[in-house]
Amino acid sequence: MQKRKLGNSNLEVSAIGLGCMGLSFAYGPAVEKAAGIALLRGAVERGVTFFDTAEVYGPFVNEELVGEALAPVRNDVVIATKFGFDIGSMAERHRSLNSRPEHIKAVADASLKRLNIDVIDLFYQHRVDPNVPIEEVAGAVKDLIAAGKVRHFGLSEAGVQTIRRAHAVQKVTALQSEYSLWERGPEAEILPVLQELGIGFVPYSPLGRGFLTGAISASTTFASDDFRNLVPRFTPEARRANQALVDQLGKIAAGKGATPAQIALAWLLAQKPWIVPIPGTTKLNRLEENIAAARIELSSADLADIGKAVASVEVQGARYPEQLQQMVGR
Repeated sequence: MQKRKLGNSNLEVSAIGLGCMGLSFAYGPAVEKAAGIALLRGAVERGVTFFDTAEVYGPFVNEELVGEALAPVRNDVVIATKFGFDIGSMAERHRSLNSRPEHIKAVADASLKRLNIDVIDLFYQHRVDPNVPIEEVAGAVKDLIAAGKVRHFGLSEAGVQTIRRAHAVQKVTALQSEYSLWERGPEAEILPVLQELGIGFVPYSPLGRGFLTGAISASTTFASDDFRNLVPRFTPEARRANQALVDQLGKIAAGKGATPAQIALAWLLAQKPWIVPIPGTTKLNRLEENIAAARIELSSADLADIGKAVASVEVQGARYPEQLQQMVGR
């Protein structure tokens, strides 16, 4: 697979990474451990070198799964994980932000053990904590880098001023935020500042939490513990309205001999050379489908057609429930 560098850093990764959250968390029951390990190792065999996890996924078990699966190829892969929450009960998880410097350092030590690695390649602040100045957060990660426990600093869902302030203390290698054909929010302000500062961009949910694959309709039912049950954009009414976007994408994909998911990923790759999407999946055939998107070249005419088609559809529903929506863009 092609490689890309995240911004001006020397961190080189596969053009498409793997978001590992769904193996353990958020989208229904966790996969069996053996199946998760097989999928992760299958990704490495197919050229993926960039793997994304977090302590909160599970919590904890996703890091353990990633660590065990990638141990035999540790020197060939880049592992990203995240800090920023107090891990209490599952119900409290998203209400308890904690980016105090002493907590960040404790999380780093715990993540190193769970991942069974000597250094975290990329350590993201999972969500901006309004109670801790970002300069203190960046300073704590700077200390971890000096101590050899972390290589690169990242932010997730941060706003422009937060990015600038953090970067002034410790260079930010990557920003991870939601970005896809049905979530274009980063384009107006975020992408320009990343370009200016030389920061890479890692879009999560690049396939719209599965909706852009075309495999989800208004009648689809999700497991009782599937996060999408709480998302306004995934109500049956919103899905029915948003189906027009997938229909348009499907027409374009058919003309290119590709799938809607592949066109959605190829579109992201075409936006900037420092963008690296991290689609997640639990299925090997979907993994192969996603990886193949890196080989699709979209012409300027193709991109214009996609832009025109997407502009004709107004996406319905917020991307997060209100409580979680308040945590983005700070």
